[in-house]
Amino acid sequence: MITGNALAFRTGEERDFEALVALRTRAMRASLERIGRFDPDRVRDRLRSTFEPMHMRVAVSGDAIIGCVTVRPGGPKAAWIEHFYLEPSHQGRGLGATMMSDIARWADHDGVVLRLSVLKESDANRFYVRYGFVETHREAWDIYYERQPAR
Repeated sequence: MITGNALAFRTGEERDFEALVALRTRAMRASLERIGRFDPDRVRDRLRSTFEPMHMRVAVSGDAIIGCVTVRPGGPKAAWIEHFYLEPSHQGRGLGATMMSDIARWADHDGVVLRLSVLKESDANRFYVRYGFVETHREAWDIYYERQPAR
């Protein structure tokens, strides 16, 4: 259950970039350090290279950004989920489940295949499997998943 200040969602904006770099760093640092890949410049560059605020949903509590997710078009009847980050202090409180459930309902309703990649050593792998994502392949640092729409 999410508690505390009122929670709101809004579309991302360019002005969110610095706050989202900081969020990405806090959310991914432990996983990246486990595999020897933490580099603040790479964290920033990766977000900048794929930052599309018009496809991003930002979770805000009061004035603070506490989470985000990007769902961008990935072809006919397909979408890519990227940059799904939650403040570590807000993880395990239902926010990620709320956001993922909303995305899954939309994808099921519209018949959209969801795709994403997750760092091999990330705890997020278990999260996505719970939502019906199935591994399609692996690369050096990432596991790729796909979720077919529910019929």
